[in-house]
Amino acid sequence: GGGRAPLAPTPYNYDRRLGELGGGTQASQRLLAYSDALFSIIATVMILPVAHTKIHSDEKLGESVQQLLATKIAVYLMTFLIVTVAWAAHVRLFQVVELIDDVLALANLACMMSITFLPYTFSLMASFPNQPFGLFMFSSCTVIIGVIQVMIVLYGFRHSYLLNHQIQESENKAFYKYHILKIILRGPTLSFLAAIFSFFFFPLSYMFLGLIVIFPLLSHLTKWFRSRILGQEEELPVDYFTSYLKEPLSKERVETFSDGVYAIVATLLILDICEDNVPDNNVVKEKYSGHLAEALREFGSSFLAYFGSFVTIGLLWFVHHSLFLQVTKATRLMTLLNTLSLAFIGGLPLAYQLTSEFAEKSYNEIEAIQISCVTIFFASIFQFSIWIAALFHEVETLHPFARYGGKEHAFMFAKLSLYPCVSLAVFCLTCVMSELSTTIFHLTQIIIPFAFLVLRIFVRIGLMMLNYIMSLARSKSNVLEEEEAACLSPADVLS
Repeated sequence: GGGRAPLAPTPYNYDRRLGELGGGTQASQRLLAYSDALFSIIATVMILPVAHTKIHSDEKLGESVQQLLATKIAVYLMTFLIVTVAWAAHVRLFQVVELIDDVLALANLACMMSITFLPYTFSLMASFPNQPFGLFMFSSCTVIIGVIQVMIVLYGFRHSYLLNHQIQESENKAFYKYHILKIILRGPTLSFLAAIFSFFFFPLSYMFLGLIVIFPLLSHLTKWFRSRILGQEEELPVDYFTSYLKEPLSKERVETFSDGVYAIVATLLILDICEDNVPDNNVVKEKYSGHLAEALREFGSSFLAYFGSFVTIGLLWFVHHSLFLQVTKATRLMTLLNTLSLAFIGGLPLAYQLTSEFAEKSYNEIEAIQISCVTIFFASIFQFSIWIAALFHEVETLHPFARYGGKEHAFMFAKLSLYPCVSLAVFCLTCVMSELSTTIFHLTQIIIPFAFLVLRIFVRIGLMMLNYIMSLARSKSNVLEEEEAACLSPADVLS
């Protein structure tokens, strides 16, 4: 019943198990690494239709951004989160089906092919927001992904030697089968409804797609309410073990997916440079007398925007890396906040495009900087929120030296608060200074690494001063106690 403690996963010799099963059965680690890379790439390249939106030089950026926010940016955030939900379901699936054979490997490739088609369907959704066919294609792709994942589950349970060894030996295989199918089918079921309503009332289709993102959160809130408020505990099998169905995603898989997003975002920047900033050969000959270096001077603002944007992405990854070095376990809330941070990280190519496009147009220049500041602020503030969420369960989630009072606690706090403070300060400056240029903005981005070095020095000096003041206070308190003891009479001492 629900009162029995779950069994903890036990170590298992997979090499021995593979040897017993024969050469047709394989470990799934490389397949999972390949799948994680594809998921992170697909989630990130969703920003390309948004970043490559053409805005005419005589058009006010504010009006264009309002249109973008109403359509492309909002749809990008939703589709990014839908892809991460599909990735989480894929992780759960291969926690249950731990070994693969040729059939499962090919089925997973079919699933990945459907996933790689999602950016094209999103491009149709973003370019033709009033046409239902793009929405229908996106929803249909997610349904196909779910159908393939269901086939993998059914095949795995039919060939039980492919399952996790504890599930394989369990008498409650039906419970695990039902639970993993329930996780996998949430998104495709809502996508199926979205596909149907796309031709009748497509705003309702967007609502169904939005439910894919928030449904896991609603499910956990419902279970929390039933257990904490109503006192109703969920009935689980005696041999139920939490690490495969109820626990948050592993820290390692979250790090792998996050690293993929950061790497792809950084790569997208140079692709834009290669596409837009290579001068035409005839123009170089006629206008610059064949001097390529002089021709490249016209693209100076784009190169500066590239270096500034790359430094920002690299340092945000550095902060993320430093944070997860201190994390021992990622809770569901931490994983959700990390996903939201990655969604805004994925928006940085749009910020780069705007600041490089409007480098010399004073009116749009300020608004381009403001959009960049907002994107960086939300990407970094969600990182800071991960840290705050970890502190609420620090014994479970953080290394001892990163907890309250630990030697790295103060520096982690300062490191995580640097980008939110800087981006907010620059945004406020743009509201009061109309002369702030993108050149100054990108130079500020480039010098931020030195701020990290100075920050560590200031934190150490501050901690030394604080320790010195506290030691003085303790010594003064000890002196007062000694003087008070010396003033006591022998009778007071004996009493």
